[in-house]
Amino acid sequence: MSLTKRILMAMMLGIATGIVLNLLDSGAANSWIQVFLVEGVFDAIGSIFIASLKLLVVPLVFVSLVCGTATLGNHARMGSLAFKTIGLYLLTTAIAISLAITIAIVVAPGEGVEPDTVAVAMDAQAPSIKETLVNIFPDNPVRAMAEGNMLQVIVFSILLGLAISRSGDSAKPMVEFFENLNQVIMKMILMLVHFAPYGVFCLLAKLFAGEGVGVIRNLLWYFCTVIAVLALQCFVVYPSLLKFLAGLNPLIFFRKLSPVLLFGFSSASSNATLPFTLTTVRDKLGVDNKVASFTLPLGATVNMDGTSIMQGVATVFIAQAYAIDVGIGGYLMVVLTATLASIGTAGVPGVGMITLTMVLQQAGLPVEGIAMIIGVDRLLDMLRTSVNITGDATVSSVVANSESLLDRERFSEPTLRD
Repeated sequence: MSLTKRILMAMMLGIATGIVLNLLDSGAANSWIQVFLVEGVFDAIGSIFIASLKLLVVPLVFVSLVCGTATLGNHARMGSLAFKTIGLYLLTTAIAISLAITIAIVVAPGEGVEPDTVAVAMDAQAPSIKETLVNIFPDNPVRAMAEGNMLQVIVFSILLGLAISRSGDSAKPMVEFFENLNQVIMKMILMLVHFAPYGVFCLLAKLFAGEGVGVIRNLLWYFCTVIAVLALQCFVVYPSLLKFLAGLNPLIFFRKLSPVLLFGFSSASSNATLPFTLTTVRDKLGVDNKVASFTLPLGATVNMDGTSIMQGVATVFIAQAYAIDVGIGGYLMVVLTATLASIGTAGVPGVGMITLTMVLQQAGLPVEGIAMIIGVDRLLDMLRTSVNITGDATVSSVVANSESLLDRERFSEPTLRD
């Protein structure tokens, strides 16, 4: 059985198991289900699997990016690569937030909803633009790796790779060392990927055992609106970019990327999925490692199309619930704020809710409105992650094609087994 089918089966079994356990665990007599099975076995296996993948994120990004940058040769090409990548990420984010606001205004999911007056306390605040720019550059690369500050790791990796590429023959042993180390890390990733179905089952079983499906009922229109815009972004916007900017077949793209999207849905973490994403984009979609090693780690850090969609729908939802007229000018500022915030809050814990706070304040809406949507946010976060990963892979493919670093034969060749 292919990996895609095994992960899909694990997802369905995990969701079904979680719902059944949620229905059974309704009294004290059945509390052992929650304590031993859900919080014990499922939580332990799922947490170990996610931790194992996160273990590889920093070394993977560092080594792969050094290899890719070192082999570029002419460092001027890196500037073109960075300009195209960041430009496309900002473009897709702006499209996502614009679609979200437009569709939410038409659907009006917040009309007739009673506002929740529960206060919401934010543990962190989004940094200023100056702080963001300064924090991109590491003063201690070892500390950046230890703390998992991906933007700083990316910058240090690029600088080291460029230095190696300009050091001539004396740097050849270092290039060989990093290339061999990259092969070892990829082998570790392939070893872990085989355990993905078990991790996926435990993650989803724990989630639905705790949440159930009743939490969706109270916010059905909001929930469905977010899902509709996410689907539009994923299955219309991205395929259009692939077709018209790179001339690639979206059906082949989604078929080969499907195992990554299923795992991203289950883990709800772009960073945890990054090792899986990188190997798939490179080996199955034919994106050269020089491009993939730069665009994908950057996208996992700053590209938040799915989060922007949530912010757009949530802004309209809260405005309608509180009967506040934001106006066209206010919504245009929301588009600008959410687009810039997708980069401005990179690396901040709880980034989705923090940027939503910024957006609500910019629109003159009460931050307390966040309390109304927190209940379903965990479920929507899973879908947002899959959309974010699709956006990362799309931009990587388009940029690679523009730089003539896309193996179109590998992209088009059939894959019998994942």
